[in-house]
Amino acid sequence: MKSPTTDSNSLLKLKGVGPKVAEKLQRLDIHSQLDLLFHLPLRYQDRSRIYPIGSLRPGEERQIQGEIQLSDIKYGRQRMLLCRLSDGTGFITLRFFHFSNAQKEHLKRGTKLLCYGEVRRGKAGLEMAHPEYQFINDKDDIELDENLSPVYPTTEGVHQLTLRKIMSQVIARLKNNELQLAALIPDALMKNHQRPSIKEALLMIHNPPVDTKLEELADGEHIAQQSLIIEELLAHHLSMRQLRVEMQKEQAPVLNKQTKLTEKFLSALPFELTNAQQKVIGDIVFDIEKSTPMQRLVQGDVGSGKTVVAAMAMLQAIESGYQTAIMAPTELLAEQHFQNFKNWLEPLGINVTWLSGKLKTAAKREAIEKINSAEAQVVVGTHALFQQGVDFSKLGLIVVDEQHRFGVHQRLALREKGNHKEGYPHQLIMTATPIPRTLAMTAYADLDCSIIDELPPGRIPVETVVIPEAKREAVVQRVEQACHDGRQVYWVCTLIEESEALQAQAAEDTANLLSAALNKVRVALVHGRMKAEQKEKVMSAFKAGEIDLLVATTVIEVGVDVPNASLMIIENAERLGLAQLHQLRGRVGRGSQESACVLMYHGSLSDNARSRLAVMRETNDGFEIARKDLELRGPGEVLGTKQTGIMQMRIADLQRDQELIPEVAEMASQLFQHYPEYVEPLINRWIGQATKYITV
Repeated sequence: MKSPTTDSNSLLKLKGVGPKVAEKLQRLDIHSQLDLLFHLPLRYQDRSRIYPIGSLRPGEERQIQGEIQLSDIKYGRQRMLLCRLSDGTGFITLRFFHFSNAQKEHLKRGTKLLCYGEVRRGKAGLEMAHPEYQFINDKDDIELDENLSPVYPTTEGVHQLTLRKIMSQVIARLKNNELQLAALIPDALMKNHQRPSIKEALLMIHNPPVDTKLEELADGEHIAQQSLIIEELLAHHLSMRQLRVEMQKEQAPVLNKQTKLTEKFLSALPFELTNAQQKVIGDIVFDIEKSTPMQRLVQGDVGSGKTVVAAMAMLQAIESGYQTAIMAPTELLAEQHFQNFKNWLEPLGINVTWLSGKLKTAAKREAIEKINSAEAQVVVGTHALFQQGVDFSKLGLIVVDEQHRFGVHQRLALREKGNHKEGYPHQLIMTATPIPRTLAMTAYADLDCSIIDELPPGRIPVETVVIPEAKREAVVQRVEQACHDGRQVYWVCTLIEESEALQAQAAEDTANLLSAALNKVRVALVHGRMKAEQKEKVMSAFKAGEIDLLVATTVIEVGVDVPNASLMIIENAERLGLAQLHQLRGRVGRGSQESACVLMYHGSLSDNARSRLAVMRETNDGFEIARKDLELRGPGEVLGTKQTGIMQMRIADLQRDQELIPEVAEMASQLFQHYPEYVEPLINRWIGQATKYITV
C-alpha cells in the first residue's frame, strides 16, 4: 500500500483526516485527494425536501419529520426498539434492532426527529428499519440539502457522513482550481462529442442538482456519467492492449509445422474435422510458427470439438521438441482430458503425465520428476501445475481450458512456469462460454480470438422441457422407458447446500430412491467427494454401457462424452445459472439419436429463474445463451473477473455500456498510435496498482 503523500495532494491536508483515517481510506484504494475524486457514488438520495408521512409508499427512500408518539421495547427472538412517529398526516414505525440504553432514553415520547430511510410494509402499517435521524426542535430551521446526496462505498471505521465531509472539501478544492486535474483524452479525439470535461463531470457526479433525474443517474445515462464511463472503459481497454504490447516484445519458441504425428493422429480419429475446426487450427499454426508468444482465445460451443483443435496444436509443439501442458479448472474435467489425450497420443509414442493436488506423495514426486526432466511431453492437470517445485524444462505451449474459471493471475502464473532461455510458451485459451463480440473487445483485448462456429455433422438439437417437481413420477417413468429402449440417462442433483458433503449425501439419497423405484435399471453414482479412481471407474463403466442411469452432482458439467446418453434430468434447475445449465445439457445430444433435457424445478419460480429456464427451452445456441446470461448476471461473473479485480468497474458497466465499446476501441488505437504519452496516466487514474497483474 502507498502511504499518504505530504504534498498539496495529501489526504492529511484535509480537515478530519489524521493518520488513522488515512489508513482506513487506503482500504478503499484511496491514497490521495485525487483518488478521492475518483471514488464515485454508488447511488443518490434526495434529502432536498420533507415528505408528509401520509404520502409514503413501500419501496421509496424518503426524508420525513415528526414527533414520537410512543416508544416501546418489544421482546422476542430479538429485542427491538419500536418508535411510532407522526406528523399529523399519518404515522410510521421506526424499528431499531441494535440500540443502546442512551439511545432508548433519547428516543422517547415527545421527541421530534428528522429521518431518512427506506419505507417498508410492516405488520402494523408502514415502517423504517434503522433510519438515519437527527433531533430537531421548533426553534431551529431545518437545513435541507441543495443537491442530491451521494452514497459512497465505505469501509469499517469510515462512516458515510465522514466520507461526505471529506469529499466536500476535495470537491471545493477542485472547483476553486486548488487541485489540478489533467485532461487525458486529447480534444482531437473528443471533437465529435459534446460531452463535459472530466472536471465538470466529476463536479456534477459528486454533487448533482436536485432536479437531476434519479432514474437517469441509476441507469448511467447522464451526460456527465458518459464522460467518465468512456474514460474508464478506455483505461481498461488500454491496460489489456498494453499487456498485449508487452507480450509481443517477449520471445517464444518457434514451433515449425511438421506433419508426421498430426497425420497419424487424424487418420486414427473416427470422424472428419469440420471446416470451422480446420480454420481455427490454421489460425493457431500461423501464430505458433512465429517467435513471439501466441495469445489466442478459442471460443466454441459445447461439443464443437475444441479439444481436438488443442491436440493438433500440442502435436506441433511436441514434433518441434517441446513440452505442452493443459490446465483445467476441475479434477473431473482434468481427468477427462487426461484419458482423452492418453487414448489419442500414447499410441503415437507420446508420454502423457497427470498432475493433481490429490495425487499421493510418491505419485506426485514421480510426476514432477518427469515434468522437470522433460520426459513428460504432455502434462494434464488442475491448479497443481503452477505449484512450487513444478518446473518445466522445455514448455512450448500452454492450453487453458474453461478460462473464465481461472483468474488472470492463475493463467499468468502458469505462463511464468514456462519462462526459459527461448522465452515464454505460446498460450491457447479455450472457452465453451461464448463472449459477445463487443464485450470480448475490452475483456480480451490482449488476445486474438477464433470461433468454432460449427457443430459436427449429424448433431440433433436437444429438446428441452421445463416441469415442476410435482410431476416427478412421470419423469421417473420416462427414465425407465429410455433405459428399456437401450439408451442411457444422467440424473443431476444440483447444489443443495454450499457443502460437498451435503451435496454428496443428497445425490446418494436420490440414487437409492431411483434404484428402489427402477429395479431393472442399473444405477450408479458419481460426486465430488469420491476418490479419483472411483469416479474414473464409474465413468468408464457408464461410457462402456455397463450403467444405464448415472446419478451425479454438477461434477459432470464439462468434458464428459458418452454418445449413447440421450436423456438428462436436472433437479432444482432453478438454482443454476444459464452457463452451467447449458454446459450440463451439452452432455447429451452427442450421438445421432434424438435427445432431451428435463429441467425440473421446485416450488414457485422467481422472475429471474423463470427467465433462465425459458431461455434454455427456447434455444440451443451458446452465443444467444451467453448474451442472455450476460443480461441476467453481468460481466463480472460471466468473464470470471470477480476474483481477479481487473474488470471491477467504478462507473462503467460492460453490459449496459457495450454500445460505447467500438468507439472506445477506436480511441485506444488512436492513443497508442498518436498520443502514447496519455496511455500510462489514463491507466493509473482508473486502475492504478491493479495493472501490476501484468507482471505476475
